This record gives sequence, C-alpha cells and structure tokens, in this order.
Amino acid sequence: MSDQPSRPAMAMREIREQLGHVEPSTPDVQVQATHYVVSVLPEGDINRSLFTINVEYRGDDRWAVVRHRDCLNAAGEWSYEPRPSERDDDWLAEHRFTLGAALVLAKQAAPHLRVNGHSAVDAYRRTQGEVQR
Repeated sequence: MSDQPSRPAMAMREIREQLGHVEPSTPDVQVQATHYVVSVLPEGDINRSLFTINVEYRGDDRWAVVRHRDCLNAAGEWSYEPRPSERDDDWLAEHRFTLGAALVLAKQAAPHLRVNGHSAVDAYRRTQGEVQR
C-alpha cells in the first residue's frame, strides 16, 4: 500500500481534458435524433414524398406522428394539428407518444395512406413492379 493520500476518480471529461481531446470548460456537444421517415416506398422512389409519414420529436421524450399538417392520434385517426397555443392537455395526451409507440403507429398507418384514390401499396406495386421487370 502507498502512503500517498487517495484521490477521487476522475470523470471522463477530466481525463479527456488532460489528454488534450477537449478544451477545458468547453461544453460537450449534444447530438439528438429528432425525425424519422416512415414509408412503404423505398428511398429514391419518385412517389415516396407523397406517401410518407414523419415521426417528429416534440420535447419531453414525446413524439408526434405527422403528415403535412395532420397528426395521428392513439386511435389511428388523422386530425389537423393546431398551433401550439391551441393544444390543450387532452389533445396532447391523444397525439403524443413514446418513440416506440409513435413508430408502431406510423408503420401501421403507412400502407393505408391515400393520394388521388391510390394507396401507398398501390404506388409501391406500380413503381416497384416496373423495377422488377
């Protein structure tokens, strides 16, 4: 055993500062995913933007399932998303989810999106069938 007084363990930040990997007192850079794209159509498909649902971070670990200005609720129904000052607690409770729940809802809704009478699945079969020929 050593007669030297023990020192507390260094935090990872202190170690990185001593090694010269970060400047002292410089805050750590934060990185956060805030947007997911959900579609039955593959990336690069000409119709993908028309048949896409977005899952967007809205703060406090809550996510929204959106398409244009509409927002999906827990029952799988689309409704207009009012401006933030007009969203009451009941509306938010029905339209905000954990990330996992939001992705499940978006995946369930994606095949059923309709544009000009055509579903996302119709668009997939039309464009991907052409690719496979």
